Amino acid sequence: MGRIAGVTAAETRARLLRAAAGAFARRGYDGTRVAEIAASARVSNGALYAHFGSKAELLVAALRTHGRRLLADLLAAEPDRPITDVLLAAGRCLPHADRRDGLIVEALVAARRDPAVAAPMRDYLGERAAALTGLMRAAQERGELDPAVPPAALAHFCLLLALGSSLVTEDLHAVDDDGWAALLTRMVAALATTPHTGGTQ
Repeated sequence: MGRIAGVTAAETRARLLRAAAGAFARRGYDGTRVAEIAASARVSNGALYAHFGSKAELLVAALRTHGRRLLADLLAAEPDRPITDVLLAAGRCLPHADRRDGLIVEALVAARRDPAVAAPMRDYLGERAAALTGLMRAAQERGELDPAVPPAALAHFCLLLALGSSLVTEDLHAVDDDGWAALLTRMVAALATTPHTGGTQ
């Protein structure tokens, strides 16, 4: 197969990442062979390894590109939205499964068993935690969050909620949307510097 005629290296990489994200989410890290990903992307194994040094590297690269990022997506859509509103909106989505969630679950499971996956996953989660911490600090500087709240701890809490929601899906344990929203509103109000009534949804 080699590289497809007329297809750039960037397009080949994007094809491989799409194929890898789907394969890993469906069959897991251990159940997916590199040759299957290459075949799905219509390239050779050699072309795959020209872009990614290992199966573990491919897994984490696929997660970086195709993994769900609720807060980042919401902030990109409305960059001036108060962080309290963003936290509420993101939190309300957590109980509802997303087809991309299977990828993070498989990556976390693989990281527990395989040191080759654990190292890049530590970097990936560390980057997400650092980005969230930066958002929390900025919100504190704008007066939106209580400055007494440790931003790194709050970022870690948000990360745990997001990762947990990928594991405890609706088919395993459903929660009433109104009750969940009421709980989130009370929690966010406790973090805010001024009383919070729920903001825009």
